[in-house]
Amino acid sequence: MNNPLLADFATPFETAPFDQITPAHFLPAIKAAITEAKEDISKIKSEAVPTFENTIEALDSTGKRLGIIAGIFFNLNSAETNDEIQSLAREISPLLTEHGNDILLDQELFQRVARIFEQKSQLKLTPEQATLLEKTYKSFVRNGAKLTSEKADQLRKIDQELAQVTLQFGENVLAETNKFVYFVDRESDLEGLPDGIKEAAAQIAEEKGEPGKWAFTLDYPSYIPAMTYAKNRALRETLFMANGTKCAKGDELDNQQVIKEILKLRHNRAVLLGYKSHADFVLEERMAKSPDQVMSFLDSLLEKAKPKGITEMKELEAFAAELDGLTELKKWDFAYYSELLKKEKYSLDDELLRPYFQLEKVIDGVFQTAEKLYGITFSPVADIPLYHKDVTAYEVKDKEGKYLSIFYADFFPRPGKRNGAWMTSYKGQSIKEGEDIRPHVSIVCNFTKPTKSKPSLLTFNEVTTLFHEFGHALHGMMAKGTYESLSGTSVFWDFVELPSQIFENWCYEKECLDLFAKHYQTGEKIPEDLIEKIKKASNFQQGYQAVRQLSFGLLDMAYHSEDPSKISSIFEFEEDVMKPTDLLPKVPGTLMSTSFSHIFQGGYSSGYYSYKWAEVLDADAFELFQENGVFDEATADSFVKNILSAGGSEHPSVLYKRFRGREPKQDALLRRAGLISE
Repeated sequence: MNNPLLADFATPFETAPFDQITPAHFLPAIKAAITEAKEDISKIKSEAVPTFENTIEALDSTGKRLGIIAGIFFNLNSAETNDEIQSLAREISPLLTEHGNDILLDQELFQRVARIFEQKSQLKLTPEQATLLEKTYKSFVRNGAKLTSEKADQLRKIDQELAQVTLQFGENVLAETNKFVYFVDRESDLEGLPDGIKEAAAQIAEEKGEPGKWAFTLDYPSYIPAMTYAKNRALRETLFMANGTKCAKGDELDNQQVIKEILKLRHNRAVLLGYKSHADFVLEERMAKSPDQVMSFLDSLLEKAKPKGITEMKELEAFAAELDGLTELKKWDFAYYSELLKKEKYSLDDELLRPYFQLEKVIDGVFQTAEKLYGITFSPVADIPLYHKDVTAYEVKDKEGKYLSIFYADFFPRPGKRNGAWMTSYKGQSIKEGEDIRPHVSIVCNFTKPTKSKPSLLTFNEVTTLFHEFGHALHGMMAKGTYESLSGTSVFWDFVELPSQIFENWCYEKECLDLFAKHYQTGEKIPEDLIEKIKKASNFQQGYQAVRQLSFGLLDMAYHSEDPSKISSIFEFEEDVMKPTDLLPKVPGTLMSTSFSHIFQGGYSSGYYSYKWAEVLDADAFELFQENGVFDEATADSFVKNILSAGGSEHPSVLYKRFRGREPKQDALLRRAGLISE
């Protein structure tokens, strides 16, 4: 059969031909692209004398078609999957793992790389070339190139098993999320829920074949509002328990044994390669460098955040007791009473803000913010094939009006899409034979859907999520590197969140909000007093939020910095680790680890701390914008040159210092969170 994945894409901007691709195309395309990539490797090895150009640069260009096909496939497996795609993933993942091992365990190829690496001081390389050489050499060593053949075979087996078991983890989480639905028969049980949320719940019930009822799922736009506004405590408890026991019920979707298997394989792999633990292996290639440094960082923030968190919880408990006579605040009460307390303290709640955050206007505001900062523009493109009707594609142009990138946006939950929000890429940026090959990037979110009577109106948290993911997209779109493996978001994991987290800061600035925060019915700009309330409320329960985020980082490190064979019970292990950070009583039977996709399916194992690490960087960096003006052209140009466009061309500490003029300081973050006084 003709396979559109194996032909040059005859689409606008050579975008993925989603309208021609079927699941049946993927496996033969992957196999053919692997064969093609192996031919590239053979050609590299046939060169008589290894040079930087014919080996290191050539390796970076190897397997481009395979990378694009695999990118399309795994992006669909996250955003628009089905049983057939999930079955294919279990077949394709081992093929890709084997191919990666074939390259990195190829002794002839490694000897060529090592020979060039030994000559690096004589080669007169640019900083970017030197980084590529070091990264290439390390990738071989860190993936077994120095192992004996027997140990290399063990590594291959481990990697194959890891590829399968991490897929299983994600499939279980998605299946469990999709399986749950809770119907409410009486409108009186929905007291406290805003009309728009009730309408959305009625729409879900109708879609699920129960018209006249209201339905709630574990998708964030359904779950979070119910937990935040429903006065019905039994409803909140039901939803909380469903979410809190996800993949922890001892049935066929239980992830406890899956976690143990992932941990065992990761640890064995690290030990095989000569490291004490998976965390030691991972952190060797991070800004933080070691588990000790990560723990010191997390503990230092916890020491500052926990006292404030405890005070905040006491305040919330007293508030709930006074308001409703509540004798014990449970975890399913937290969001509900927090929202009521925030409303009392600041005369502010999400439902007051929602009318000013119509999704289409927020998207336009994100684009305008990027244009004011960096001069880039966005235009919808109607003839680019899409993988779902909810997706929109845009052409991005730079300040000179030249083509910069393709940008896909996908905003609403659906059964084939995992929860959360993320940025991804369909095509990387690089320069080859003088041609600047521009990237195709995408953001995928799960926002509140429009109803029959209302457009999609976002909470302020959803607004900051959109800005966050768009910050990642900017990192990809504005890439200006020579080598794809060092371009865009291909940076140290604890640096990758800086571009995303810094972009959230504009959501709190009047100059930015005035661009897009307009009432969806009247067109009235968001009033200044509401902007002031948003700013004042930004520190609300920041102690609690910091402790919660730190608890996830500490759990991640606990799982990955020691021998996991000591873990007999996931329930007991999680409880012991999180006890020092639990500001509310543990709910028996609940377990967050079994749906902790960031570390067991995504790329955040031994890296969840990077959210807080990058918060230090983003708060410190944004203070420079505040000092010079939040839309200051010179500061924005410097951020593009040294951060967004630079990618991983040099060590992130070098790039950050070049932008900021000094090393980062924690003080800006602590000030912003109200954890220290001005």
